[in-house]
Amino acid sequence: MTKEERHERILEMSLKYESISVAELSNLLNVSTVTVRKDLAELEKANKLYRSHGKAILINPYTSNRSVNEKSKLAAEEKMAIGRVAASLIDKDDSIIIASGTTVHALAHNIKPIHKLTVISASLQVSEILSSDEAIDIIQLGGILRHSSLSVVGKYAEGLLPTFCCSKLFLGVDGIDFEFGITTTDIREAELNRVMMHTAQKTIVLADSSKFHRRGFSKISNIEDVDVIITDAGITDSIRRHIEELGIELLIAQ
Repeated sequence: MTKEERHERILEMSLKYESISVAELSNLLNVSTVTVRKDLAELEKANKLYRSHGKAILINPYTSNRSVNEKSKLAAEEKMAIGRVAASLIDKDDSIIIASGTTVHALAHNIKPIHKLTVISASLQVSEILSSDEAIDIIQLGGILRHSSLSVVGKYAEGLLPTFCCSKLFLGVDGIDFEFGITTTDIREAELNRVMMHTAQKTIVLADSSKFHRRGFSKISNIEDVDVIITDAGITDSIRRHIEELGIELLIAQ
């Protein structure tokens, strides 16, 4: 087998299994682990995969902070579909928390209250989107403004939440990793999200399929603490099985 054939085979295996160890590749290709590591180094240099803890994966698992305007252009149709599914979970006379991020903006655009709805929001844009509907009572959290997300963070935002009891938290995340958990790029936002999770009876994560196997800088919680994940049809069968095995309700937005 030539080097080019090995590289093609490595990429095929990475796509099939999402991640594969050096030892497994060594056995499959019938070459030494040293040869496999050299191959992975070349493929990583060519931006065809990413090496992490002795494994090969197709994407860089570490996500960086981006502005809300930049994020809004990514997977826009998928996010709007996820928002429609999320909005369908809101009940009559409900009280909910909406965190921050472009996927929850899509939720806000899809909310049509059955009767009366109370929304606690960390996002200035979510509050603005919902402000035209008089059937929605909006509690805008205060605090330090994150310019990149146009949302608030900090002790002032966190301090008000324990005085409320809400049925659902709709949470956008920057990454979902089955080993590390759900994450965001900002430590202050992670702290606020944890307080939100304690305030709500159910945590519903809204994440398009590109967020899986990614890690933001700051951990919000273990994935087992999530009740529902709403994503798009781009997830793999192995991700679907893993979520269902954890007992998390999975909703696929078409």
